[in-house]
Amino acid sequence: MSRLLKQALAALKHAVQSLDAEVIVVDNASADQSVAMINAQFSDVQLILNDKDLSFSKAANLGIKAATGSYLLVMHPSMIVGEDTLEKVIDFMELHPSTGGLSVRTLDAEGHFVPDSKKNMPEAWVNFFKYTGLSKLFSKSQLFSHHYQAGWVEEFENTETDVLNNCFMLLRKDILGEIGSFDERFPVYGQDIDLSYRIRLAGYKNFYFAKTFVIQQPVAPVSKLSTHYIKNFYGAMLIFAAKYLFKMPELRLKAMPRWSSPAYELKQ
Repeated sequence: MSRLLKQALAALKHAVQSLDAEVIVVDNASADQSVAMINAQFSDVQLILNDKDLSFSKAANLGIKAATGSYLLVMHPSMIVGEDTLEKVIDFMELHPSTGGLSVRTLDAEGHFVPDSKKNMPEAWVNFFKYTGLSKLFSKSQLFSHHYQAGWVEEFENTETDVLNNCFMLLRKDILGEIGSFDERFPVYGQDIDLSYRIRLAGYKNFYFAKTFVIQQPVAPVSKLSTHYIKNFYGAMLIFAAKYLFKMPELRLKAMPRWSSPAYELKQ
């Protein structure tokens, strides 16, 4: 990951040259040379060090809390941005004040379109809510009306999207102040769906922006048959259901881990 992060930071350095920007890296107790590399080659990067892996959501929230800008870009260390990518996406957000979050067209290292660039509710989630009957409570939401990946036909079209891609997610800081940051009950999966949904509930739009692109460097794929994947991916569905459908209140029992945060009002 150190090599990928080095390339990502080098590209990001060029992309922010004309912007008033800060770059923050949250290190989740990495075991490679990432920290030493940043200290040696990117001294202007603000580095937040965790002594253990706090999960994506908790780490991202630390970076968001430390950020001072009007816009927040949450980006995976495998992503390579173009020199004008940030200028284009910020210009779009400025021209469309109702936009709460934005993701962009993503290409792989060989230049092929990555379908996850533009995604809706994962099909497994759609089926879960459909077969349990819980989707009826979301009858007016587009979150359950499409498949996870939008087609190739719309690769080059700017369109609204249900779920932002958390590999490249541009957000308005004032909106996060209104709705909250990532829900830390979703440690691995589901936090992008939850945040995207809360943006929509608050009356804002999420967009897929196709007029620029980022390159996703290859990373080791996660086995969908592994116990870790099954536990976290499908467990996120249950957390989502408990939060919105059952309106589970926040538990504050002594010596008990935090399980639930206050439910957000559903749009009827």
